[in-house]
Amino acid sequence: LRKDEAKLRALEWMEESGGEPDVILCEGGLAIWDCAKESPAGRRSLCYDETALAQRKKNPPQGSAVGQAEAVGLRLLTEAEYYHLQTLGEFDAKTQSWIATPAELRAKGGALFCEKRYGRTFTCHNGADSYYGVRGYRCALELA
Repeated sequence: LRKDEAKLRALEWMEESGGEPDVILCEGGLAIWDCAKESPAGRRSLCYDETALAQRKKNPPQGSAVGQAEAVGLRLLTEAEYYHLQTLGEFDAKTQSWIATPAELRAKGGALFCEKRYGRTFTCHNGADSYYGVRGYRCALELA
């Protein structure tokens, strides 16, 4: 990690933006994921991606989750990764997090987010151009 300046900068950004990054052992090996109890406050009120942002003419948000993550060399957690994260603790009990959305769903204008309510993890959908004060996103940084 110390030899890869781009990854080091991405990790610093995760920390600075409130993600509380931690090393996770997952299927692909070691990775660093955002492990803040709630979706990072500095990354909320964003639509899903740049396409949705460009299409939203009335009251557009300040940016997009995918756009912000990619700008610093990161990506959103997948649905499987999000569910794995929930086995390590209780996250997003009061917030929601956009997750990587399959292209076929995204092509229809939708996007996925997850949350934990009633002791259970839920995957939900919304229009990709939607944004809410309680919905942010969690990032992954590959170490392998």
